[in-house]
Amino acid sequence: MAFIADSLSRIQPSATIAVSSKARELKAAGRDVIGLGAGEPDFDTPDNIKAAAIDAINRGETKYTAVDGIPELKQAIAAKFKRENGLDYQPSQCFVAPGGKPIIYNAMMATLNPGDEVVIPTPYWVSYPDIVLLAGGTPIFAETTAEDNFKLRPEVLEAAITSRTKWLIFNSPSNPSGAAYSREEMQGLTDVLKDYPKVHILTDDMYEHLVYDDFEFVTPAQVEPALYERTLTMNGVSKAYAMTGWRIGYCAGPENLIAAMRKIQSQSTSNPTSVSQWAAVEALNGPQDFIPERAAVFKERRDLVVSMLNQATGITCPTPEGAFYVYPSIEGCIGKTTPGGKVIGSDGDFATALLEDEGVAVVHGEAFGLSPFFRVSYATSTEALTEACQRIQRFCASLK
Repeated sequence: MAFIADSLSRIQPSATIAVSSKARELKAAGRDVIGLGAGEPDFDTPDNIKAAAIDAINRGETKYTAVDGIPELKQAIAAKFKRENGLDYQPSQCFVAPGGKPIIYNAMMATLNPGDEVVIPTPYWVSYPDIVLLAGGTPIFAETTAEDNFKLRPEVLEAAITSRTKWLIFNSPSNPSGAAYSREEMQGLTDVLKDYPKVHILTDDMYEHLVYDDFEFVTPAQVEPALYERTLTMNGVSKAYAMTGWRIGYCAGPENLIAAMRKIQSQSTSNPTSVSQWAAVEALNGPQDFIPERAAVFKERRDLVVSMLNQATGITCPTPEGAFYVYPSIEGCIGKTTPGGKVIGSDGDFATALLEDEGVAVVHGEAFGLSPFFRVSYATSTEALTEACQRIQRFCASLK
């Protein structure tokens, strides 16, 4: 394999995509599989957004655009940050990419040198460390615990920072745990970051609108304005607006960083899809009333899944504040044996046996950097979730 770059040996394929692909393959082969791996709302993109895309096509908005987004979308992004987060950004500080993942990639590629460190709380979204590694940096993991509801403690953050730290990648509400930070909890972290002026913050706010039980979302630069100049605030239309396939992520931050990211994108993807950008303009500027309605449905599903998983032998499932994931512990299943004689030695063994024996696809905790857990996405129908949780209960009861 000498032909393949050494850098690829540092990374793994996305575990979440792999699980979803495996579930699709088994379904195509005739297996009865319930996929709980994908981080994708089962709702459709709202009609007004689809209509805006069709209008854009009919107007001929099908050419190349500016590398980092059309002016109309940048203005909509700046207005969104002001309206919802109290953050003042000029359109020149805003950046559009074909999804959230390219924003992280562009930011890391534009800033990391060999030896630079990036602090990443565990459990983490699977792509964070691999993107850091691909960009030549070193991920430093700051571990959270189930006892702390998977939230990073200020002293753990401080212990992870060294003279080589360039970034903290921060995600609230979290994929995979659903943990979301209150204003007070966020202030505890920003107080630490104020003491380290060379550390920049990439905050992934993709699940901002999916919070429950009267939780108030806040983002780091909003809580601590002193961090404004070294924060890249990232969001997108995929989760709140059910636009995963449209591939639009956006962010705002210091102009010199935005210019560097623009240079990277000009030599990689070039501009995000023109039609998707016009759809995103309508998403951000148009009616928002469907968002709390859909969040209420997600809350009902969360409560169902948490209740049913906590009734499974050997599983403990905390109640998260946001996103559409739960991250239950399978500590009580480790060391047990399936009816087929397979020993559950890890969360990977658990996920594999669950798929083989009961046809339920979940993502094992090792993929997110914290074991022994697994991730369930409850962004699917109540009927499918009920059946999947019954199968998980049956599987756990079968372990000896």
